[in-house]
Amino acid sequence: MPISALLMRSARPACDDASMSPAASAKAPQHTVQAGAEPFTSDGGPIGVLVCHGFTGSPRTVRPWAEHLATAGLTVRAPRLPGHGTVWQDLARTGWRDWYAEAERALAELSDACERVFVCGISMGGCLALRLAEVHGDEVSGVVVVNPSLAPDTRLFLLAPVLKHVVSSLPGIAGDIKKPGASEGGYNRIPVRAAATLPDMWRTTTAGLSDVRQPVLVFRSVTDHVVGPASMKILTDALPHAEVRPLPDSFHVATLDNDAPLIFDGTLEFIRPKD
Repeated sequence: MPISALLMRSARPACDDASMSPAASAKAPQHTVQAGAEPFTSDGGPIGVLVCHGFTGSPRTVRPWAEHLATAGLTVRAPRLPGHGTVWQDLARTGWRDWYAEAERALAELSDACERVFVCGISMGGCLALRLAEVHGDEVSGVVVVNPSLAPDTRLFLLAPVLKHVVSSLPGIAGDIKKPGASEGGYNRIPVRAAATLPDMWRTTTAGLSDVRQPVLVFRSVTDHVVGPASMKILTDALPHAEVRPLPDSFHVATLDNDAPLIFDGTLEFIRPKD
């Protein structure tokens, strides 16, 4: 469908609370965190793991992953990134540097408490994990990403910096799961103002990928309706040492899908190899 038709059919005008002035946004009501979207914290042994959820999702997307690692005795943090896990209007008042700052705060907490720290993430959270590895170097011992987002997959993301002045939201991308009955509880709308910050996140992260010297494990769904092949090409071209493992029976939100055990066990073996 042409972008113009999509906007006419599904966009919401930029006159609602997602378009508040900064002063008005500061006074906006605090919405209740959705059940299951709370941050996950578990204190264990000397190895720490940061697990980041994706754009419009919440810790609910990665909670089983985080719980699996915690059960194995690792110290785990899965933060709720700003604007996520409540209502999409909250996300509209944030951007990628806010999400990165929260991930960086969690990394600092783990670094203070643990001897070694690994960073993990799904989709946009995978991009944040890679950025942390670029910036923090030896503080990060390794990276695990699931269907990482590193490039725009539709022109809508490239046009978002302009569209944010015209419309406030577009149809959501959450819920790309093959497993019957599984749900991530993500937003059903994408706030354009927040999406407009994604191109800068992608550019910043991809420009620094050559600085990622740590071991990298990548899980990639064979069928993914959210993140296209461009992201994987960028990643593998820049990081030929990355190990890529296919997920044959999952869609984008693979941490809640049929291949989740492959991710959970594979991550644990990557972090703590068997003798």
